[in-house]
Amino acid sequence: MAKPAQYDTNVFINCPFDETYVPILESIVFTVIACGFTPCSALQERDAGAIRLEKIKRLIGSSRLGIHDISRTDVDVDSGLPRFNMPFELGIDIAACYFGKGHLTNKKILIFDKDKYRYQKFISDIAGQDISAHNDSYTEAIAKIRPWLNSFPYTEVSSPSSSRKRRNVFAAT
Repeated sequence: MAKPAQYDTNVFINCPFDETYVPILESIVFTVIACGFTPCSALQERDAGAIRLEKIKRLIGSSRLGIHDISRTDVDVDSGLPRFNMPFELGIDIAACYFGKGHLTNKKILIFDKDKYRYQKFISDIAGQDISAHNDSYTEAIAKIRPWLNSFPYTEVSSPSSSRKRRNVFAAT
C-alpha cells in the first residue's frame, strides 16, 4: 500500500456516535481541525453498499494518527451485551502499526476511556498502553488532545482556553 497523500495529517476518530457523546465528539473533531489536522471517521462515508469494516480499514490505513475512545463498552439494556466496536477498531489500528509495512509502522494512537483504569476490567490486554481519561468531559478531551497533537509536526495549536472558547462558539451555531 502506497502512502496516501494526506496520511501525516489525517486523524482517524474511533468513538461512539450516541447522543450523549455528541459534545465530546464535537470537541474531538473541532480540536483536530483547530490544530491543523484532518478528522476521518466512518461517518464521513454514507454509502450503504460499502462494507463498514472495509471503510474502517481504509480510513485507518490512510491516517497516521488515531484517536480511540473505548468509554462506551457498557452492557446494552435491551440486548444484555456489551458494545465492543470501539475496542475492535482500536485493535485494528494497533495491528496496522505492528504488522503493517512502510508508512504504517509510524502510526500513533491516543486512547480515551471514562476513567484511567476502567479498561482493565474489559480489555486488560492493553495494559501498559498510556490510556487517557476524559471523565465524560469535552473540556478534558480537548486538554488531552491538544498536547498530543502538538507533539507532531503540522500543528497550529492554540491555547487551551482559546480552544474551549472557540469550541463553545462552534457548538452554539
